[in-house]
Amino acid sequence: MQKAHALRNRLLAAGLFALLLASVPAHAASKEIIELQTQVQQLLDMVQRIQSTLDTRFGVLQNLAQQTADNATQMSAAVNALQQKINAQSEAGSGKMDTVSGQVQSLNDSVDELKSRIAKLDKAIQDMQTQLQNIQTPPAGVTPGPGGTTPQPGNPALGPVANQAPPLQETFQAGVRDYNAAKYEVAAGEFQDVLHYYPLDDLAGTAQFYLGEIAYRQQNYSEAVKAYNAVLEGFSGNPKAPAAQLRKGLALLQMNKKDAGIHELRQLIQRHPQTPEAAQARTKLNGMGVKPTAGH
Repeated sequence: MQKAHALRNRLLAAGLFALLLASVPAHAASKEIIELQTQVQQLLDMVQRIQSTLDTRFGVLQNLAQQTADNATQMSAAVNALQQKINAQSEAGSGKMDTVSGQVQSLNDSVDELKSRIAKLDKAIQDMQTQLQNIQTPPAGVTPGPGGTTPQPGNPALGPVANQAPPLQETFQAGVRDYNAAKYEVAAGEFQDVLHYYPLDDLAGTAQFYLGEIAYRQQNYSEAVKAYNAVLEGFSGNPKAPAAQLRKGLALLQMNKKDAGIHELRQLIQRHPQTPEAAQARTKLNGMGVKPTAGH
């Protein structure tokens, strides 16, 4: 733009010079002066055309600059609106998250309270079962008579109760401790007490499984298979059922009953495909070069 102004100034100076020449008397004019005037006029026309072109282009540039500024303003407003919307949604989401967290915590508290009540109810049922067992088992030296109990000669009427049912939880936990300590005979007796006195309790199935584990550790695989079968047939819904089927299959393999062991491991994979025991069964079969699923 500065170059255009400089050119314009020079051309204006040339125009003034032409005007001065025009004021000179006609007799002093010469052919060279007339040619110079013609060239000056041409230069003036060119300057006007250049000025017009520059003005037009400058107007276009101003218009584009204004449009760009307007677009930038609109974009900035849109970004600000979007940011405000995101912030509002974030605050709303945070509030909802806090509400959900509070509800989850309340639900967890309710579940804990329910578990506590179930534990108390289970303890009350166990106590009632123990009392019922004591009532059904007469004291040593006491024989039922028409009017109640009759003491036998030489024995106190209120002597110690024979065959009193032991506490369930304590007996089972003692069996687990003795099993882990490799006191297998003692543990077997405690697990058998659980089965004898509490045959319908869930722990009875687990106690039966441990009897199979004791036999397996003692390499008495035939007894182990019997114990595992008792779990699968009498306590099929017990959490130890998949482990019992896995150990049964391994025990059969130890007894060189390969086909039976493979069949048992495949049955485990089919019945409980997502369990860790099924994963162990697949690993075992793959290590033997046997397909985990029959017919595939």
